[in-house]
Amino acid sequence: MVVTSRDEVPDYDRARELRAFDDTKAGVKGLVDAGVTEIPRIFYHPPDNFDKNSATTGDTQFSIPVIDLEGIDKDVIKRKEIVERVGEASKTWGFFQVVNHGIPVSVLEEMKEGVHTEIKKELYTRDRARPVVYNSNFDPYSGAATNWRDTFSCMMAPNPPKLQDLPASCRDILAEYSKQVKKLGILLFELLSEALGLNPNHLNDIDCAKDLQFCAITIPLVHNQI
Repeated sequence: MVVTSRDEVPDYDRARELRAFDDTKAGVKGLVDAGVTEIPRIFYHPPDNFDKNSATTGDTQFSIPVIDLEGIDKDVIKRKEIVERVGEASKTWGFFQVVNHGIPVSVLEEMKEGVHTEIKKELYTRDRARPVVYNSNFDPYSGAATNWRDTFSCMMAPNPPKLQDLPASCRDILAEYSKQVKKLGILLFELLSEALGLNPNHLNDIDCAKDLQFCAITIPLVHNQI
């Protein structure tokens, strides 16, 4: 892998460097593990991709809806309030963040640790038909720049992969994490059903919670990064 500086390089061959990086099948984490101290040129984004005023203008400030699920199964009034907030957030934003969702912090931390450790190169692919997919960028050859990130994903329901097909580093915790997320997903579909004025089980009864795909994006840090 050739590491270039941020200065202009007349004979810079992005396609060649990109292929060299992709052929390692080690992803961005592989660069960091190898001791890279400066981000390679293939990851530089054109200046036009950034809005210099985005961090300073008041017009760009916004707050994503955060919904607290604490006490939802113990207080009827609390549940009604949460349903109303879910409905409003879904109508005005199309998404929301939940806190106090019931998934133990220990499970979340172990899951994060599992996907940050070494993943076998044999899993490196962009074939989404594969049960387990690990790669760096979904479409590295079509964009003007490559994103500094790796992605690990797998379909956990309704047809989960065989345990031996999962990376050893997150094999056990992925099963537990998926069980916890599935439970949360069922609850959220109940709340969405109620927000629509339907029976709480409506969306779950039509298999909205049938599929579950795990997707983790990691952004390895570089020491002495410029």
